[in-house]
Amino acid sequence: MSIKRILNHPALSARPVTRPTGPHTHTHTGTAAGNTAATAATASTTAADCGLLLVRLTFGLLMAGHGAQKLFGLFGGHGLTATGKGFAALGYHPGKLFAAMCGLSEFLGGLGLAVGLLTPLAAAALIGVMINAMVTVTGAHGLWDTDGGVEYNVCITVVALAVAAIGPGRLAVDRFFRWGTGGWPQAAFALGLGGLGAAITLSL
Repeated sequence: MSIKRILNHPALSARPVTRPTGPHTHTHTGTAAGNTAATAATASTTAADCGLLLVRLTFGLLMAGHGAQKLFGLFGGHGLTATGKGFAALGYHPGKLFAAMCGLSEFLGGLGLAVGLLTPLAAAALIGVMINAMVTVTGAHGLWDTDGGVEYNVCITVVALAVAAIGPGRLAVDRFFRWGTGGWPQAAFALGLGGLGAAITLSL
């Protein structure tokens, strides 16, 4: 049999010519598409982010307003001198110094939560103030605020701690920092530092 007849044999001519293909072409395309979708999903603002922003703005700005009442006499507040006398009557001496510490904690802590800046530290400031309030004023009156109890202070403490644990969301300055995602360490920091600050203040 000649070489020409071998090359023209039906078995050989019928065999399709295929190009070797590897898994990388399809896998790469799929991975690229998946990464693009994941990036788009990550970049989008969710309802949870908007909900956290609503909580932070409402809660944080109201707390900052409380601080402004004590420090500057704004929003119907009594100002630092009169507030200091009230603190002195509760056993805080010098009263004006402790009133300033409380007012600054509420003012700066509230603003920090509102914009989502140094969220665990801002939460710790508010938690410390509320622990002091519960120990010195409201704790002796039970739970409900109508009786002068701890209801209001507990709510503030829990919200501040929850925001530290959850994280402030994407619509916050802290989104660019490692603690902006929230977590157990951030919650422990907020509660621990707030409790330590309250303990030091109460011991003075």
